[in-house]
Amino acid sequence: MSTSGTLVSADRIAALTQGLHYELVAIRRDIHAHPEVARTETRTTAVIAERLRAAGLEPRMLTGTGLTCDIGPTPAESGRRRLALRADIDALPLVETTGLTFASTTHGVAHACGHDVHTTVVLGAGLVLAALHEAGQLERPVRLIFQPAEEVQPGGALDLLEQGVLEGVEEIYAVHCDPKIDLGTIGSRIGPITSASDEVTVTLSSSGGHTSRPHLTGDVVFALGQVITQAPAVLGRRLDPRSGVNLTWGAVHAGQAHNAIPTTGTVRGTLRCLDGRAWEHAAQVMHDALEQICAPYGVDVDVVHQRGVPPVENDERCTTALEAAAREMIGPQSVQLTEQSLGGEDFAWYLTKIPGALARLGTRTPGGHTYDIHQGDMQVDEGAISHGVAMLARVALTGRA
Repeated sequence: MSTSGTLVSADRIAALTQGLHYELVAIRRDIHAHPEVARTETRTTAVIAERLRAAGLEPRMLTGTGLTCDIGPTPAESGRRRLALRADIDALPLVETTGLTFASTTHGVAHACGHDVHTTVVLGAGLVLAALHEAGQLERPVRLIFQPAEEVQPGGALDLLEQGVLEGVEEIYAVHCDPKIDLGTIGSRIGPITSASDEVTVTLSSSGGHTSRPHLTGDVVFALGQVITQAPAVLGRRLDPRSGVNLTWGAVHAGQAHNAIPTTGTVRGTLRCLDGRAWEHAAQVMHDALEQICAPYGVDVDVVHQRGVPPVENDERCTTALEAAAREMIGPQSVQLTEQSLGGEDFAWYLTKIPGALARLGTRTPGGHTYDIHQGDMQVDEGAISHGVAMLARVALTGRA
């Protein structure tokens, strides 16, 4: 454990965090009002960089958008590798309906997943750590990572890994807003906390024909029906049910006339899995199943399987460290066991390289309305910003025990 973590009191971190609160809320509202979708986050990157430079730091701009910023001594000076804090900075292509005074000024783009909060939390933690470093109280090297393009596949995490953002880093932490749990609470879990998430498109084709003569052609509509119902069932019997494999279809298209068998039909959906090993195996099982399901119907099968992200699998020691930081900075009853989600999060790619942990940050006002992410009306209680800042600043000082 870093010596700095024992020297810096919780009160010191809390005071620095509180001193930044109103400024951080203003920054969050500015980012919220000017959302930018994946790989176009130019303004957002500039806002972050400007505030870091004002604190005497030297952010490194990344190719395209996004940035990193190192704080504290170098690894050579400290004898320790870096700890990283990561935020995602992109918004979603949907219309905001909150009616807030700082609502999106860009029609059709909105921060409806809380990335504006994630960005502000990591920025705030960095400013706290910069103040501690200036006071000679930061002995552990820390890297801030502001990542673009989390909401698309393949996500921006892969771009950043190629640019070496984890070089010299030995552990990494992040938060994700959860509008279903109360302010003053974090949701935590050792092991898989989110799911692998892939896009699947299955296209069936044949010569087509008249519905009075289905025996003379491949009936792609009937075959699609078999794919829709049987493929998920096969996965459920060929893979360990404890792995949480789920194949769900979201769109199906075939034909236009009631009496014509079309030449093509398509079904699209998502393949999700809570276990990384099962995820690696699921693709082949699905491909084999689709071929076998369609074989009796005389149709050609084309599968486009877009690998997305692996599961976020929280390291035990990192999760313990993050929970300890939450209890110290937010409150002794602030940690609750969170459910596993079948949603995807590309923070997972970092965890394939080094250990780390992601926590869900409660953003619901106690007794208030329960929102959902990826919805135009989503709102957060901005008190969560200070909670996230203090927790990440503390875990950056201590790291894994």
